[in-house]
Amino acid sequence: MGKPSIIVMEGDQTGQELLEEALRVLSPDVTGYEIEVRKFDLSLENRRRTQNAVVHEAAEAMRETGLGLKAATITPEEKGDVGSPNAILRKEINGTVIVRTGRRIPGIAPPVGVYSPISVIRMAVDDAYGAKEWREQLDNGDEVAYRTEKISRSVCRGVAKYAFQHARRMHAKVFGGPKYTVSPVYEGMLKEEMDAAAKEYPDVRYEPQLIDATYALLLARAGEALVIPALNRDGDCLSDLVLQMFGTIAGSESLLLSLDESFQPKVVMAEAPHGTAPNLYRKNMANPMAMILAGAALLNYVPDKDAHTVSRAIYEATLESIVDGIRTADLGGHATTTEFTDEVIRRVRTKLEVWSTFGDAV
Repeated sequence: MGKPSIIVMEGDQTGQELLEEALRVLSPDVTGYEIEVRKFDLSLENRRRTQNAVVHEAAEAMRETGLGLKAATITPEEKGDVGSPNAILRKEINGTVIVRTGRRIPGIAPPVGVYSPISVIRMAVDDAYGAKEWREQLDNGDEVAYRTEKISRSVCRGVAKYAFQHARRMHAKVFGGPKYTVSPVYEGMLKEEMDAAAKEYPDVRYEPQLIDATYALLLARAGEALVIPALNRDGDCLSDLVLQMFGTIAGSESLLLSLDESFQPKVVMAEAPHGTAPNLYRKNMANPMAMILAGAALLNYVPDKDAHTVSRAIYEATLESIVDGIRTADLGGHATTTEFTDEVIRRVRTKLEVWSTFGDAV
């Protein structure tokens, strides 16, 4: 097959710096694996200059290639400004599911006793995001705020089915769910699709819980591999908590998926789950781990054994670097951003060279 084409979306501040570190690791000079990189400048300055035309161009390119790697970007707060590029990208590629997996970082003692992976599968659209909001004054002088929210059955079905498929691959339990007892019509729609998916995948363990019980039970179930389907806002909050439970929000990639008719990924956009970290900009201190793993994750969606081998090498090299004490400050170490990446690159090269001597036996 021809070399895969990855749409690289440049960003702002530390987000751009970490993207450049991830691209260093993906370089064919490191991996020996040829990829085509097509770059789009999604910095705030360029989004303003093009009135978001560059965001639409990047989305169109992702629909063509199926693979995207995005840096963190600034979302301006001013009304009438260019807004969030993520909202445009999700709509343009029909991205409906976000996957974030907290996993044990070897050598790092997590704040709580977790050691099995926990994946949050959340809807990427609708719910509290993009809802119409307004306020009204009452005759008694009080003020009331309103918000319209919606979810669709098709998105709920995608979240539920992908959660069970993901749990089957992880040998995990589908756990948790929305507050369907308080909101049987709105939140109950996701629960109905979860129940339907459970019948379709009887080999996957299923333990539905209300969202508040899900939070409370996470610590008690920390030894089990879990997959948690969630509404958009619930999943946004839950995924940050889950990642931090394993030591750092920079410890795992975030994947936006557009699913086909069989609920399999047809477009994948990988990124770090954190923002632009302006307080770390130009200090060479930020942890590039999540962005490096985002690049590795993309290669797993390329239908090519060599791509999967490179992906595995990057994952292993990243985690082994931490085990051997090469850590950034958020993980209690003293390595700079570039020093950490340099170590990952050294280990990737070594692994791929050693594995090549074994041929298909690895």
